[in-house]
Amino acid sequence: MFMGEYHHNIDDKARIVLPSKFRDELGDVFVITRGLEGCLFVYSKKEWQNIVSKLNELPFTKKDARAFLRFFLSGALECQADKQGRIALPTPLVSYANLKKECVVIGVNDRLEIWSEDSFKDYFNKNIDNISDLAEDLFNGVEV
Repeated sequence: MFMGEYHHNIDDKARIVLPSKFRDELGDVFVITRGLEGCLFVYSKKEWQNIVSKLNELPFTKKDARAFLRFFLSGALECQADKQGRIALPTPLVSYANLKKECVVIGVNDRLEIWSEDSFKDYFNKNIDNISDLAEDLFNGVEV
């Protein structure tokens, strides 16, 4: 399980350091793609295979399914960290997530998310007041 929040800078060559704790859990080769809400998603190969198997169940005859598959899979690529723990991000992913300098890498259960620091602050501040309501709605009738 991935959890935690780490702040790192992206360098001029679009490289960012992944925390060593996360690199150990990801394995040598992992997948990065466009995420939702303007961030990047990073999956271990095993988790990526689980995601793809679920995506394969979507009916290609549905317009929404085709649109999501194009969005999600066209930006995906396999990555490896270098000896310093950096990954090189391609220009389309850097642009999509609006990564400039300061970035936030967070663990979200089965994946990592890479956010621009400004986007993460905005997202967090817009949603902080609703977290109690979200929890109540999501866990209604579920023992926690």
